[in-house]
Amino acid sequence: MQTCDLQNPTFEQLPQAVSMLINEVKELKELLRNINNTPTEPSDRWFDMKELSAYLPDHPARQTVYGWIGRHAIPYHKKGKKLQFLKAEIDSWLKTDKRKTSAELYNDALQFVNTKKGGLI
Repeated sequence: MQTCDLQNPTFEQLPQAVSMLINEVKELKELLRNINNTPTEPSDRWFDMKELSAYLPDHPARQTVYGWIGRHAIPYHKKGKKLQFLKAEIDSWLKTDKRKTSAELYNDALQFVNTKKGGLI
C-alpha cells in the first residue's frame, strides 16, 4: 500500500493501512534512538595546557605556548593562576593562519588596482 492510498482508505484497506502506520512508527522510533545514542563532542570544551599541547597539530612545548600567550597570539582565559583554552576559540585561531594562494593574491592585487583612481593604465 502506498502513502497516497492512506488519504481515503476503504474499510477493506484499514488493516493494511494500520499495519503500514505501525511499521513507519517503529522505523521513526529506531531513527530517534540512533540519533540520541550518537555521542557528540561538545565544541566548547575547555583545555588545560597539557590537553592543548596534545590537541594542536604540531604538539608544541609548554614554553612555546607560554610565548604565544605572552605575545597574545593565542586565545586563552586565566582563572586565578590557571590558564584555560576554549576548543572553539582554538579551532578558529588555527584557521586564521591560512596563507593565500598565488591566484588569490593576484585577484586581490587586481581588485586593489582597479579600485584606485585611474585603474590599470
